[in-house]
Amino acid sequence: MDAVRKGLAKVEIALRWDPSPAGTPPHDLDIVAAVYSAADPYGEPAQLVHFGSRSPDGTITLDRDSRTGQGFGFDEVMTLELNRMRPESVRVVVGVVIQDAGPRGARRKTFAAIGGTGVRIREGYTDLAVSDFASVPEATAATVALFTRDTAGSWTLDPTVRGSDAPPEDFVRTMGTHR
Repeated sequence: MDAVRKGLAKVEIALRWDPSPAGTPPHDLDIVAAVYSAADPYGEPAQLVHFGSRSPDGTITLDRDSRTGQGFGFDEVMTLELNRMRPESVRVVVGVVIQDAGPRGARRKTFAAIGGTGVRIREGYTDLAVSDFASVPEATAATVALFTRDTAGSWTLDPTVRGSDAPPEDFVRTMGTHR
């Protein structure tokens, strides 16, 4: 992905992937965002936004949600209005989780098993970062962006892809604990 970007206001995280082969369970990837407060920037998220939820203040919305990857281009889109977030919100970590309803205890689906993956981070019509999950093929989830607010109130993007093999519930609870 590209280098760190500064002074961000409203960004879009878009996710794409190919549908599963005919006769197999669908690939379901989900974008999740965790907002951390200045009081606990690496602890429990103050807000967690994912499919079926939204941020209470409306600054993070899931604009498009796909359960299969069928469609043209980017199938799932989340918008972050960083410029409207409360001053005590100092970090936003965005991740992608593979929702796999496989048998209990079985190995979950990894990014290597899903074709055509891609993530794009954009402000307006400017692509800030574009990547895929080739660097984390054995992961079942990954962080794709870290937004940090400095003391002047300006937001910075670090678009590093970092893989995880934690179950979805554990990943979303801990994805922002990395320093």
